[in-house]
Amino acid sequence: MKGQWGQRFLVIYSGVLTTAVVSALLSGFVVQPKKLQIEELDVQRINLVEPDGTLRMVISDKTRFPGAIYRGKEYAHPRGVAGMLFYNDEGSENGGLIFGGHKDKDGKIVDSGGSLTFDKYEQDQLVQLLGAHDSSGHLAGLIVSDRSDRPIEQDFIEAAKLKAMPEAQRDALMQQREKDGYYGATRISVTRGDDGVAKVSLRDAQGHPRIVMGVAADGASSLKFLDANGKLLSELTPTAKP
Repeated sequence: MKGQWGQRFLVIYSGVLTTAVVSALLSGFVVQPKKLQIEELDVQRINLVEPDGTLRMVISDKTRFPGAIYRGKEYAHPRGVAGMLFYNDEGSENGGLIFGGHKDKDGKIVDSGGSLTFDKYEQDQLVQLLGAHDSSGHLAGLIVSDRSDRPIEQDFIEAAKLKAMPEAQRDALMQQREKDGYYGATRISVTRGDDGVAKVSLRDAQGHPRIVMGVAADGASSLKFLDANGKLLSELTPTAKP
């Protein structure tokens, strides 16, 4: 009898001990903090997602920078930059901060600068803060644009079709689309360019400058009124008579 009770005690004891150890381990997993603290991290890309997996932000180097993502689907869209992209509640791109800069093998600056943009819903940028220096010169400023109501995803879907067109036909189509405002148009620009002029340009729905206010590097200032073809209608300067 003593042997049976001894064995029974050992079985009960081992069961209780096992339960206690498992409970301790599980409780340890539950109470452990979910916040990870580190001093330094080297990473090529970070994806910020919602609990359901919806992408909300990407921080990436140039190599792993994503294409155009709309409602979770990615389309090829090479940009050759590093930076940060923002995505709306539906996983569609709606702005970003990008930057880059490099010289060619001959030491000539190819591009340098950055751009912060905020997009229209499923379209291109409505607002852009830009600082750029490339082979064509310098540009710094703020640009406000109109955009089509057409989902920009359609443009990525038809990209292969456009690429397959004969060059002359494609160029003609793109010129007509630009004329029609197919891709939108700049409405307001506040810039400083290579000419050294600080300029405010207010434009019509087709992107034609209609009122241009400028101050040159030497202090000369003017206010110009233009027609849709860029013809000067009138101009006010400090020396002009009203």
